Amino acid sequence: MLVLCLDTATPDVAAAAVDTETGEVWAQVVRDPRGAGERLMPLAVAALADAGASLRDLGAVAVGLGPGPYTGLRAGVVTAATLGLALDVPAFGGCSLDVWALPDRPCLVATDARRREVFWAAYEGGVRVDGPHVERPAAVPAAERVVGPGAVLLGAAPDDRPCPVGRLASLVDLGAEPATLAPTYLRRPDAALPPGQLA
Repeated sequence: MLVLCLDTATPDVAAAAVDTETGEVWAQVVRDPRGAGERLMPLAVAALADAGASLRDLGAVAVGLGPGPYTGLRAGVVTAATLGLALDVPAFGGCSLDVWALPDRPCLVATDARRREVFWAAYEGGVRVDGPHVERPAAVPAAERVVGPGAVLLGAAPDDRPCPVGRLASLVDLGAEPATLAPTYLRRPDAALPPGQLA
């Protein structure tokens, strides 16, 4: 089965076509923290073209639900939900931090939450055991190994890997009823109504 994986929860705008039978991954990733809305679908189409496929060949869609900055994250989740409806295929979502975790050792995954904060979660053997959370770097517990695009914000070595978006294909379970795709924000959006206006 061919799965389209999307993630816009980090500075990477990422799309991948994944053949779940062979494990082959065709990924397209660009670093553009504010370009998710414009760049995601062209990247998705390019990834499918690399796989010799088109949107009509998809069996499912998988998307990272964050946590992530409001506007960019919403672009990915809405795109996945729209594709699922338009193509009549199931769409599955999961924590975006999970794809960055190391499968063979304990680690903490961190991404930039802006406002001088980080989104983070802790993992054991690739399984999330704590989080996700949003906190100031000083409040994040110490970890021997920190990975993800926000690693440097916690004083760790840079993690220069492009978003491993293809790992989201593991979310697909055709025996399960897909849940409604809901972004994980962890805090209110930056935008606010002017004083005196009703919410």
